[in-house]
Amino acid sequence: MNNASALGPSPQPLLAAYPARELERVYAVNTFAPLALIQLLLPSLRKNHGTVINVSSDAAVEPYGGWGGYGSSKAALDQLTAILAAEEPDLTVYACDPGDMNTDLHQQAFPDEDISDRPSPETVVPALLRLLESDLPSGRYRAIEVP
Repeated sequence: MNNASALGPSPQPLLAAYPARELERVYAVNTFAPLALIQLLLPSLRKNHGTVINVSSDAAVEPYGGWGGYGSSKAALDQLTAILAAEEPDLTVYACDPGDMNTDLHQQAFPDEDISDRPSPETVVPALLRLLESDLPSGRYRAIEVP
């Protein structure tokens, strides 16, 4: 499971003003690091018909203004997930959008708002476990929709 995320600058800058070094860091954490870990584990994953879960975001599929760095890095992760599933048919490969949660990262995105009404991260664990135990095909899933 790849769950690390970097938001980037807060508040989120428009793409026209996004600092290149920050964008590189966001992609390094959100896209390149998960791929590097998967590459390291591929021999074992292949041998055991393993499962990969990449934690995504609704920002990967929704064009939220000001979320170009984070959102595009998660969209790239979703595409890597889909391609890995196509290239490694003996693996099960999921992108999972956990939904809004009460996390430090989410608070960084909305520094002046009270996000205490969002669910805690623990509420997503049952959906992730169901994904691991399921026979659902590789693909992108929203945690609230995992049967």
